[in-house]
Amino acid sequence: MGSRINTNIGALNALKSLNDIGKRLETAQLRLATGKRINSAADDAAGYSIAKKFNARSQGLGQALANIGSAKNLVAVTEGHLSNIVDILTQMKTKATQAADDSLATEERNAISKELKELGNQIDFETKQATWNNRNLIAGYDTTGASSVAFTFQIGAGSSTTDDTITFDLLNTNNVSFGGTVGQNGYTAASLSVSVTSTRDVTSGASAQALMANIDTAIANVSKALSYVGSVVNRLTYQETSLTVARTNTESARSRIEDADMAYEQLEATKLQILQQTASAMLAQANAGPQTILSLFKG
Repeated sequence: MGSRINTNIGALNALKSLNDIGKRLETAQLRLATGKRINSAADDAAGYSIAKKFNARSQGLGQALANIGSAKNLVAVTEGHLSNIVDILTQMKTKATQAADDSLATEERNAISKELKELGNQIDFETKQATWNNRNLIAGYDTTGASSVAFTFQIGAGSSTTDDTITFDLLNTNNVSFGGTVGQNGYTAASLSVSVTSTRDVTSGASAQALMANIDTAIANVSKALSYVGSVVNRLTYQETSLTVARTNTESARSRIEDADMAYEQLEATKLQILQQTASAMLAQANAGPQTILSLFKG
């Protein structure tokens, strides 16, 4: 074989080795550039499929966490307006207690009555202002007039209506004890039975005391609503913690399959670069080998 020049087997073997090393070096450099061990399905068909499933779940969990953040903001708006209503009711209780004292004259009671009416109007205003994306949170209707105050939050990455969603419904009697009219009135002064009218006033000590009793009931009802709001926030917070742990574990599982070991890949790339140089040198020597046959033709 050493005296045949038409086919340089040594050079062909060296070329094949050089090409193989080049492909392996290209793979190592790609992994170093992307940080991924699997860059295409051909790298690891089974691993690629599993990693994509893990990635889809991780992305879903991430969006569920974002949903929880939005849900908390919505509930916080509700809590803020309900807290304001409790503060207004507390002020109304103070004024009604003042009006119940027979040391006051009619003119003074009339002044208190006007102030109570304005406070009742502010309760209605708080209820009207409590909106989220054109839906009212505590009045029981949206801006289009549709009767609904229930919100369903997607708090999981699955499609289960029991495990991956939570419903926030402030006017559902199963959730809160509401003393007024449940429906489109919601938490207004009229539905809470604290609005000052011709049949509900403070023109006498007895009527003022009757209003005081209504205000006490209203404060209790709104406080129960705030308690329900707090329980929803607590559940969202626990779910947020649970999803954070689940997402971290999912990312960890995906990383073990898909991500590259950077230290190993750098070591592999360095080794292959040296082999590439030695293979190139050996190819050059193999190409030069047949030239020794020329000595046979020298006279």
